[in-house]
Amino acid sequence: MTVKQISVFLENKPNQLAEFVKVLNENRIDMRAMSVADTKDFGILRVIVDDTYKTACVLKDAGYICSITPVLAVEIPDEPGGLTRLLTLLGDNGVNLEYTYAFITRRRDTACMIFRVEDNEKAIEVLTKNGIRPICQDALTEL
Repeated sequence: MTVKQISVFLENKPNQLAEFVKVLNENRIDMRAMSVADTKDFGILRVIVDDTYKTACVLKDAGYICSITPVLAVEIPDEPGGLTRLLTLLGDNGVNLEYTYAFITRRRDTACMIFRVEDNEKAIEVLTKNGIRPICQDALTEL
């Protein structure tokens, strides 16, 4: 019940993100979500794509340094407080959140969030026990 996130190291200088996206485009890779965290010298680009294996191969061939990390993807109600219940459930059950980011879907009235937690299995157990089902990799195509 996790999705695969690709983390890529990019130099923090002009045109690096454009070049990265160009590589995806030239290889017909569909990016579903993206997050960038930067420092003075480099950035960590995190992406969710339609084909993780193909993307990792393409990126390595293009000279990028990348890694694959299992993360949680969860649909939540797109309304004020929609995220509160989920975060409270995780926190009250001792699941530490390392980072999160959102992405849009084609569905109305829902938002989709990516969560990197210390313990995916514990987080999945807490969420499913409370009626929240994480999205699996294959289900991303439906969003």
